[in-house]
Amino acid sequence: MSWPRKQAVDQGIFISSIVLILSQRSLFKFYMYSSAFLLAATSVLVNYYASLHIDFYGAYNTSAFGIELLPQKGPSLWMALIVLQLTFGIGYITLLQIHSIYSQLIILDLLVPIIGLITELPLHIRETLVFTSSLILTLNTVLVLAVKFKWFYYSTRYVYLLVRHMYRIYGLQLLMEDTWKRIRFPDILRVFWLTRITAQAAVLVYILRMANETDSFFISWDDFWDLICNLIISGCDSTLTVLGMSAVISSVAHYLGLGILAFIGSTEEDDRRLGFVAPVLFFILALQTGLSGLRPEERLIRLSRNMCLLLTAVLHFIHGMTDPVLMSLSASHVSSFRRHFPVLFVSACLFILPVLLSYVLWHHYALNTWLFAVTAFCVELCLKVIVSLTVYTLFMIDGYYNVLWEKLDDYVYYVRSTGNIIEFIFGVVMFGNGAYTMMFESGSKIRACMMCLHAYFNIYLQAKNGWKTFMNRRTAVKKINSLPEIKGSRLQEIDDVCAICYHEFTTSARITPCNHYFHALCLRKWLYIQDTCPMCHQKVYIEDDIKDNSNISNNNGFIAPNENPEEAIREAAAESDRELNEDDSTDCDDDVQRERNGVIQHTDTAAEEFINDDTD
Repeated sequence: MSWPRKQAVDQGIFISSIVLILSQRSLFKFYMYSSAFLLAATSVLVNYYASLHIDFYGAYNTSAFGIELLPQKGPSLWMALIVLQLTFGIGYITLLQIHSIYSQLIILDLLVPIIGLITELPLHIRETLVFTSSLILTLNTVLVLAVKFKWFYYSTRYVYLLVRHMYRIYGLQLLMEDTWKRIRFPDILRVFWLTRITAQAAVLVYILRMANETDSFFISWDDFWDLICNLIISGCDSTLTVLGMSAVISSVAHYLGLGILAFIGSTEEDDRRLGFVAPVLFFILALQTGLSGLRPEERLIRLSRNMCLLLTAVLHFIHGMTDPVLMSLSASHVSSFRRHFPVLFVSACLFILPVLLSYVLWHHYALNTWLFAVTAFCVELCLKVIVSLTVYTLFMIDGYYNVLWEKLDDYVYYVRSTGNIIEFIFGVVMFGNGAYTMMFESGSKIRACMMCLHAYFNIYLQAKNGWKTFMNRRTAVKKINSLPEIKGSRLQEIDDVCAICYHEFTTSARITPCNHYFHALCLRKWLYIQDTCPMCHQKVYIEDDIKDNSNISNNNGFIAPNENPEEAIREAAAESDRELNEDDSTDCDDDVQRERNGVIQHTDTAAEEFINDDTD
């Protein structure tokens, strides 16, 4: 790169950096002054070209497409030039906010060269008028900008100090987010891309009309399809246009997500991220496949493949939005059909659409790595929908019979575990497919980075969380099985309910070392979170002392009679408990209270860890 060109690039980067840190009000004024400068430059060029290069009496005046704009006669062109210069002048003085008599002098300065044309002055005098008019307008612009420079300097300095302060306090991430929102970068990209596509569409439609030699505004379907393909190809021919298309996709995905959330009745804030996930994924796919650097024919094919992958990803995200609503409706036993129908309808669509997509693709394309990936994503989505509907059905059956179903938690765990295992297998298979693509088809650094992220989030973390959930469940079952169990007629002698679910004991109950009893299912769910009794916060699972505390009492203090062979041991334990209860010294109470507080504090920490780690 030559030195002048490098210097121009550095200056452009410097000016862009200054514009980037301007506030919204300052940015608006910057655009106003820039537009005024462009209007002044355009006015000078029009006067120069009209005064020195147009033959007002011998030249036809046509547009670039051959359309005759004005008659050949000179007075019509003079009137057009006068209207044009008046428009430029009014816009100039409005943008720069010039008042009083100076605005009238600027208008007159712009019209002086046109007056020289009307009076047919000699060429050298017209050149002098054009030069003088341009000089006066330039001096006025420089003077106005010099007056505004002080404000511009202090505004820039203030914003710079504010940005530096935000960076020191909040960090780079929040600073970037604030700048992103302040300059409305997605809106700028979206307007740029749509304006460019609209202009190209107008030009292509005009060319088609000229080629077909027709004055009709309607075109054939074949021409319309070719027009759409050309617009799509030109809409992603550079990195900037890919960003613009990503911004348009962001807007479409955002309103699609809001519509689905309103339809299914969800109010979760995290589900509103579809407008962010979809464009980021599209842009990553475009960079990964080198979309903008391909030939036009290959670019259209690659873009269609990327859109298929994006569609499957969006469907997966929509399933993540509907699954919590489906589970909450089934668990809360809501019986309204109008409340259940939208979620079930969306779930059915999430099952049917991947099937149709796979069917169409398999009938039009041969098997390759891309088709394999799309099919794997579609099958995985169908399995996720089946798992969600199965769990939903189990909860609805439990709510319909309105009795305690002790095996429900096991069935739900088995169904979800099966789905997670299949999802993990699909993740491993997709990693192998990506490795094959990178080694034998199109390897790139971006693809390698994405494969590393996929291996970490979709394989390693999923396996780690699944194994941790399995171990937590296994530990809870072990604790439950170590506790004494009462059944049959002994339950009738205890007139109380489970302190967790407030349901009566019908089949069995588990007794904790602190002589409180619960349903085995309820206590197991509780032990997923913390290892203490829900009533008194004492340790539930103590391996050494588990057989020493076997008194059977209900939650109100009732003690059931002893009917088993270990009656002597239990009576001795009961005698020991009575002696402890009679000892009401202050020191003992303090020690017990301190011990319980310690247990509670330990329990809170353990509860937080189990809540964060549990993925069921």
